[in-house]
Amino acid sequence: MAEITAGAVKSLRGRTGAGMMDCKKALQEADGDEERAVDLLRQRGAAKAAKRAAKDVSEGTVQIAAREGRVGMVEVLSETDFVARSEAFEEFARSTAEKLLDLAIAEGEVLTGAGLFEADAGIEEALASLRIQVGENVQLSRAVRFDLESAGRVGSYLHFGNRIGVLVEVSGDSDAAEETARGIAMHAAATNPQGLSPDDIPVEVVEREKAVLIEQAKGEGKPPQIAEKIVEGRMRKFFEENALLWQTYVRDPDKKIKDLLGDDGEEMAVRRFVRFEVGE
Repeated sequence: MAEITAGAVKSLRGRTGAGMMDCKKALQEADGDEERAVDLLRQRGAAKAAKRAAKDVSEGTVQIAAREGRVGMVEVLSETDFVARSEAFEEFARSTAEKLLDLAIAEGEVLTGAGLFEADAGIEEALASLRIQVGENVQLSRAVRFDLESAGRVGSYLHFGNRIGVLVEVSGDSDAAEETARGIAMHAAATNPQGLSPDDIPVEVVEREKAVLIEQAKGEGKPPQIAEKIVEGRMRKFFEENALLWQTYVRDPDKKIKDLLGDDGEEMAVRRFVRFEVGE
């Protein structure tokens, strides 16, 4: 059996982040071959993660990166807040957000971790190493990137210890437009809109809400024609609470979000938004 030196253990620890005794054992089993030892540690990390897969991954972080007309956002999940606040975990999330800016992926599409692994196998390898280091079932939950190909600005916002992240794109092309987009992103972080307009809210969500309201109206003993008008009014309130453009702006209760789009004399439109909340 090859002699396992302290230098070899240190080198393996530097590559994998695994504990000293785990590295020494892997090197012993691999007869001193560092590459084989790396594979052994990754296999064990994957096996440990698989055993813990049923455990909740309700903690984590959202990270945002931007460069030259591109803005990317990722959500990474862990089992515990202790791991979510660790430097290794946060560094993985930050570096993945940065990598997102250069990957050949579908712009504007919310991707799962598997979608990113197809674009860059190195991300999956880094995730496997992180699992070994922290001993938890860490997951790269989802990611999205906005590419600005025409006049427009993106406002981004991270909230609540990086547990909520929002990207908002507007059609204006000025610093004022970007500031408006950021204000709307801050608003969306607080209100969790279900769509940009009523038409963008998923049909199943609208139908479920309408069914509940119809049953409520029936339970109140209202005549059918009156019940219909009651449901119509309550659905409008539902849209005002859940459609971003119809919502009351949290920083100015006298305005709707759609009222902000011409405030500085520049005609703007909100093109799209994406909101990530850890574990949602």
